[in-house]
This record gives sequence, structure tokens and C-alpha cells, in this order.
Amino acid sequence: MSFYVYLSGEIHTDWRDEIRRGAEAAGLDIVFTSAVTDHDASDAAGDHLGEESQPFWRDHKSSKVNAIRTKTLIEQSDLVVVRFGDKYKQWNAAFDAGYCAALGKPYVTLHGEEIIHPLKEVDAAAMAWATTTDQVVEILRYVTRA
Repeated sequence: MSFYVYLSGEIHTDWRDEIRRGAEAAGLDIVFTSAVTDHDASDAAGDHLGEESQPFWRDHKSSKVNAIRTKTLIEQSDLVVVRFGDKYKQWNAAFDAGYCAALGKPYVTLHGEEIIHPLKEVDAAAMAWATTTDQVVEILRYVTRA
């Protein structure tokens, strides 16, 4: 039986690929999903619904179209990994973590020590905090094979 893991968070590094490769090398039966990671495509997700004169309404429509995928895949997952990078504020990742907490969906945070304080509430609700993708793979190995 496959284990479903949703990968949420920053889109500017290859952390998702690192976790996928690690899980594959470990022979884990995991199906990975995530939000659309092409920033331009994500921003334009609602453009086909009509042009907007205000940026707020373009973002609003696109966020709702993106949420169809995000909400569905988070709800279908067994575990969510939420990555916070140090370069950009990932408000969407914080929202995903809060959504997981509200659903009672287990999640693991992945971030460096330099942002522990601003993420203290997010980390408090997480099942684990990892600083490396290797640590995430070890968590996946444990929960799927123990």
C-alpha cells in the first residue's frame, strides 16, 4: 500500500527532488504530490476566467484555482512536509501547515535553525521538525517500514 506525502513550501530550491530521490533510493513506496511549482503558471492559474484591472483580483482568482489542487491533495495525503526557506516568506506554506493542523493531518516542518522563533507555533503543531531532507527521508522510512 502506497503512502501519500504532500510536499508544501518554497519553490526556489530542489528540496522536493532530494526527498524523492532519497525515498526512491531507500525503496519506499511513497507517492509524492505538491502544489504547482512553476511560479508564473501558479500566478496565472485564474487568468482564463477573465482579465482583472486590479492585481488583488487576479491573485484572488488564481489562489482559488490553486486551492482546488492544494486542498484536495493535502486532504488525500497521509503526511505533509512543509518547507520554509530562508530567502522568501512562505505565507502559503504557513497556511498549509495551519490547514493541516485544523484537519488533524500530521505534518513535518523542514527549515533551518535561523527561523525557529518566527515558526514556533507552526513547529509546535508539527509532528517533527527537520533541518535536512535526509532527516525527512529517515522519518518517511520509519513511518512506512517500522
